[in-house]
Amino acid sequence: MLAFIRKRLRHALLLSLALLPLLGLTGFLFAHQLLSVDNGDVHGDVMVVLGGGYGERPDWAAHLFKAGVAPKIILTGAGDAVDNQRLLVNRGIPAEAIELEAASKSTKQNAQFTIPLLRAAGAHRVILVTSWYHSRRSLNCFRHYAPDIEFYSRQAAPGPSETKRQFTHYVVSEYVKAAGYWVCYGVRPF
Repeated sequence: MLAFIRKRLRHALLLSLALLPLLGLTGFLFAHQLLSVDNGDVHGDVMVVLGGGYGERPDWAAHLFKAGVAPKIILTGAGDAVDNQRLLVNRGIPAEAIELEAASKSTKQNAQFTIPLLRAAGAHRVILVTSWYHSRRSLNCFRHYAPDIEFYSRQAAPGPSETKRQFTHYVVSEYVKAAGYWVCYGVRPF
């Protein structure tokens, strides 16, 4: 009986090892479908621009603000919030429409530190602005920590200079982070 169990475990392990490359290939071929969420033409009480990226996030937020998507912007991220505020003001966004959350150093902290600001502002519909590869995890994270608020995602387009190497880095990193957020914080990846 023990030999039979060992044989079955060995077969299961070999099958798992054989399927691993297929799973990895699928993750790369369908990265945009698996990692990105864009809710399209939605309007909200506040836009939250997450730190990170290469300037595409505040650029997209400025465009959305001028299109009337939300009357207020909260910028998140230690270091990024102040830089992004400068970018938005230079793009014609009024300084009084911008609020900063400049202490967070992760997506989890973006959510935890920004949610009290959203509640204080009486926000019910919030639009998250981030990069395509970060949109699903950030949306799931904010929804996890504030299920009473409606969150939507508007992903910034990748920069025209995004290389194959950067794409690979973003995708691998995001899958690892999504798994980590699921295991460590209970934020479901899908």
